[in-house]
Amino acid sequence: MLMTVQWRKSSRSGVGDDKVCVELGRLEQGIWVRDSKNPDGGHLSFTSAEFGALVSWIKRHPER
Repeated sequence: MLMTVQWRKSSRSGVGDDKVCVELGRLEQGIWVRDSKNPDGGHLSFTSAEFGALVSWIKRHPER
């Protein structure tokens, strides 16, 4: 089954000399994350709960 994913890039990606850009794709099964500079290089898959936990961890550890 072929799936079409609508990818969304953060409005903060690529601002200034920021070289870190990711895109998110939302599916029924959860969230996909890929490198916007290499969109054909694969993706990471998360359930909604896993992605929520990842975002919470990132917010608690901004120095990383």
